Amino acid sequence: MSHTILLIQSGSRPETRTYSDYESVNECMEGICKIYEIHLKKLNPNVSSISYDMSELFEFIDHLSDLSCLVFQRNTRTYTPFNRIWIKQKIYDVLRRQANVQQQ
Repeated sequence: MSHTILLIQSGSRPETRTYSDYESVNECMEGICKIYEIHLKKLNPNVSSISYDMSELFEFIDHLSDLSCLVFQRNTRTYTPFNRIWIKQKIYDVLRRQANVQQQ
């Protein structure tokens, strides 16, 4: 478990910057999925069930003005920054693990 800070800028204006913190990288990746799901619900308020695939999630991530994570490193007691490419790989890993668990 590594404390993780998610930094997001959804638009070009500085006031669209926000951050969230999570107890682990996996929780952070699930948090990004939830942010996307909230975005979809705002776009489709009359739809009771929303589904999406990974390519749509990644397209959403690519359209954010900025997205990065700061992950706490216990050995150095510092935070290491990671970019959206790393984030997409981690999301892929988390969703793949969840899909494998559901298939069992």
